[in-house]
Amino acid sequence: MVFIDWFLPGFKAGGPVRSMANMIDHLYNDFDFFIITRNTEYLEHQPYPNIASNQWNDFKEGVKVFYASEKSCSLKKWRSLIKEVAPNIIYINGIYSPKFSLLPLIAAKLYKIARIIVAPRGMLAESAIHIKSVKKRVFLNAAKLAELYKGVVWHITNAKEGEDVDINLGCKGEKITAPNLPKKITKSFSTIIKNPGSLRICSVARIAPEKNTLYAMESLLKATGKQKIIVDLYGQIYNHDYWEDCENVIKQMPENIEINYRGVIAPDEILSVISQYHLLYLPSRGENFGHVILESLMAGRPVLISDQTPWRKLEEKQAGWDLPLSNMSAFTEKIMLLSDYCQKQFDELCSGTTTLAQSIINDNEVLKIYKKMLKGE
Repeated sequence: MVFIDWFLPGFKAGGPVRSMANMIDHLYNDFDFFIITRNTEYLEHQPYPNIASNQWNDFKEGVKVFYASEKSCSLKKWRSLIKEVAPNIIYINGIYSPKFSLLPLIAAKLYKIARIIVAPRGMLAESAIHIKSVKKRVFLNAAKLAELYKGVVWHITNAKEGEDVDINLGCKGEKITAPNLPKKITKSFSTIIKNPGSLRICSVARIAPEKNTLYAMESLLKATGKQKIIVDLYGQIYNHDYWEDCENVIKQMPENIEINYRGVIAPDEILSVISQYHLLYLPSRGENFGHVILESLMAGRPVLISDQTPWRKLEEKQAGWDLPLSNMSAFTEKIMLLSDYCQKQFDELCSGTTTLAQSIINDNEVLKIYKKMLKGE
């Protein structure tokens, strides 16, 4: 049984939705999944069309989804569903959601579920705690004192996330390290025309401080020369005041740099959209995984990202660059460098990204770790 704030067909909540969807795609033949989630999309109030609320929906073979209305989300309801399904495992996504993280944990403990797995989904990273930090730190301190997470199994995606669990919740219990599973793909992508002196960049991320959209715009403003640079932004405008700050910088761009906001795109469109550009630009303050980074590599496109993600030493792998946010000029320099690449140089970079992506997609060892984690082996 899985608890998650938002799930398919929703996608605007970003990474956690994709992480869970990918996990199910890889494992539904081995496990029966019962997903409990909201009946609305992220930041919306109207229920999904053509979906029955407050009852089980057949999602695919071996997967049922309970789309709960806001009023039905309660400890009593979660206990009732746990009793009905009698799951071997309860898997909880996230930390701070009262209705989909905290109440499920309490319900699972009251029902004495033997195996409770919690996936922090990057929410214990310092960059994530920094957003609404007072409320989060009050909750974390209270949870630590109450030993709320005592006895749970932690699904962490890297060693740093394990350290964040120890620091913020004082949990020394079982931790299983398994990076997020990649999206299954059947398409292959080819190169595009790359002329020296021109560059097409995309950013696929919500417009928010943690994604550092403003930083990206400011780094572009520092670009010199006459190269024609087109930047298209895709993603939910999460913070309108922050977007106004971005727009103020965009208005200062020279004529040779064009910035466009293209709205939100569905997950199944991301690969084909990225393949139309030369570079994915995402200098975020922190990523637990960064699904869109992997999808860019899968599309055969290099990435320019911060060093605050698990994706490191990209230049060595000819797949892009991971740079410190303390050096904005370095981001600007890489954009200028790539804008001058000829077709041969660009194709070599695309080849490196594809090689890296394939090594990750074809790593069956990660899938084995997931199976062992869920089985409790």
